Amino acid sequence: MDITNRTVLIVGGTSGIGLGLARRFVAAGSTVIVGGRNTRTIIGLETVQIDVTDADSVLRARDEVLALHPELDVLVTMSGVLLMEDLRDPDHFAAAETTINVNLLGTIRTVDAFTPHFVRRGAGDIITVSSGIGFLPFPLMPTYGASKAGVHAYTEALRAQLAGAGVTVTELIPPAVATAGQEKVNPAALPLDGFLDEVIDLITENPTPNEIVVDAARRLRWAERDGTYAGLLEARSRSLETLPGR
Repeated sequence: MDITNRTVLIVGGTSGIGLGLARRFVAAGSTVIVGGRNTRTIIGLETVQIDVTDADSVLRARDEVLALHPELDVLVTMSGVLLMEDLRDPDHFAAAETTINVNLLGTIRTVDAFTPHFVRRGAGDIITVSSGIGFLPFPLMPTYGASKAGVHAYTEALRAQLAGAGVTVTELIPPAVATAGQEKVNPAALPLDGFLDEVIDLITENPTPNEIVVDAARRLRWAERDGTYAGLLEARSRSLETLPGR
């Protein structure tokens, strides 16, 4: 993928990986619009208000962006929440519902809103963001893993349906990255800049891989293939001991 002289919308790009990716596109010479619910903290980048749980908000943001940037040719959709749940407590369902609404349905709403634009252009790139947890669950965050597995499956289907339309569909599959306090709960979380260095190296390959999997994410992505799934899942299940009453 060429990341120079592109016009890029990053939905969910107001912090962490999204904001870091936005700055990498800008540094490469692209125009970037950052979308999110709270854009007031963003300095030096064009922004658009968007709440991916609200269909009307998504459509308003689409219309605003395309009115100003009819040449938009890259969409990155990465809005997400990561919530812990105790599945023995029925009250966990509120967290599950929020997670699915943001992570999975939010991705679908955003992609659906912009797909006709890309198809009409006959060119462009759509980048979805799943997670290594979508391939090897972290039992403390069960619906997060389910939502990201759904993003993966949806991305695969989207790529198949847009084949021949000139639109490239790429899935970014991060491991734990040191953003939003991840470094405090997971000492193995990758430094953001190092992660982004790997992402840019992979995403700019020609042809662009269908999946962007940095080195630290490979053990998660390919655990079943490599025969390490059961052992890794058992190790990750120890996190359940932190739940009250366990």
